[in-house]
Amino acid sequence: MVTWNVATADPPEDLASLLQLNSPKSPDLYVIGLQEVYSGPLRFLSDMLFDDPWSQALISTLAPRNYIKVSAVRMQGLLLLFFSKLEHVPFIRNIQTTYTRTGLFGYWGNKGGVSVRLAFYGHTLCFLNCHLAAHMDYASERVDEFESIMDAQTFNCKKAPKIVDHRLVFWLGDLNFRIQDHGMHFVRTCINDQTYNLLWSKDQLIMMKKKEQMLQEFEEGPLDFQPTYKFDRNSDTYDSSGKKRKPAWTDRILWRLRSKTLSPDKREEEKSKEEEDEEEEYPLKIKQELYTSNMEYSISDHKPVIGIFNLQLRKMFDTPLVRLQAEGDWSADIDAMVIYSPLQPFTSSTWDWIGLYKVGFSSVLDYITYTWVKDDEVVFNEEIMQVYVSKEEIPVRGGECVLCYFSSTMQSIIGISEPFKVHESKVALEEGFLPERINGLNKAVSEDEFWK
Repeated sequence: MVTWNVATADPPEDLASLLQLNSPKSPDLYVIGLQEVYSGPLRFLSDMLFDDPWSQALISTLAPRNYIKVSAVRMQGLLLLFFSKLEHVPFIRNIQTTYTRTGLFGYWGNKGGVSVRLAFYGHTLCFLNCHLAAHMDYASERVDEFESIMDAQTFNCKKAPKIVDHRLVFWLGDLNFRIQDHGMHFVRTCINDQTYNLLWSKDQLIMMKKKEQMLQEFEEGPLDFQPTYKFDRNSDTYDSSGKKRKPAWTDRILWRLRSKTLSPDKREEEKSKEEEDEEEEYPLKIKQELYTSNMEYSISDHKPVIGIFNLQLRKMFDTPLVRLQAEGDWSADIDAMVIYSPLQPFTSSTWDWIGLYKVGFSSVLDYITYTWVKDDEVVFNEEIMQVYVSKEEIPVRGGECVLCYFSSTMQSIIGISEPFKVHESKVALEEGFLPERINGLNKAVSEDEFWK
């Protein structure tokens, strides 16, 4: 997990250190929360149509390593991205996103929270990225904003309609809590001596946890790293401007594992026997392996904070909901068929679709083409369905591809085929539409070039 207030800066060229790409173990999931992503009028309009520069940079870095952007949510400068290894994608279901504005009395989105919730192998997880009120004297306001966001955000999910109902919640972002009482000289001396523990008792978030029940439910690793705010840009020097702001751990990652006792806003008797049995039969444990800041990046007045977590869980299921495959040979010279079979009951929709993707695709929307399941079904029985795909929709250049079934109800891919080869169009080659032969999709081409 990463949280970083990027202070409207564009992404650096190298994100390897930020994403710990050289670590001996590659993570299964990446969750990246950014604050103050540039959202000027023209940029924001273009970002509504295309991925913003930060999303593009992260996708281009992670996609070659077989990670898929599963979900993302943005509210002005707040951006939250969720990536997964391809192998887990069919088991990430019921994805929903939402946001809450707290700036300008709730009318402006420069402050607030964005969240992604989902079920990971059946376990409900929620990720909340916040940017809370600034300045030393607003600690209580920050807590009020957080509690307001927690209360306001709801999901269309019977099992976990609110954030607190999820088995595991991560809360990250520029929470803006400061170090109070201690003077600048003492704070800087502790930083230089790396005696960070002498500052913990005056960290506002730690102080507020002692009296706020909601905060007490969240855990955090030790702040055994330099405060991440405020730096002169393009340097490792704390604020040298006339304001000389005191360093602080504004950027944080916390988590909340739902225990067997409910939070105070629910009566104990409201907890069903089914919930208790589920927690016993399908345990979920979490351990933080790393919590640190990254001093290598200096494009912002904040340093990024990185958290690595180990989740131990028993899967509630390990079979995808749908099995699908390409029938026969595929090329742009002949209409094609997809065969799919439901492996478990699920609620299908007229908005379900099957997408054709090149191997190594980067996100759910990174399809070559798609077909509506219900509109193009040609054979139907209880076990096997066939879906028609027009040859006009199949790329003439061919390449290594996969098919994915997207459930509109669950807002997720619930089945992925084995890779198969789409053959190059012989007709197009004979008629001179292909100036050069490209075997597969290993050669990078633009979308326009691809369709030509």
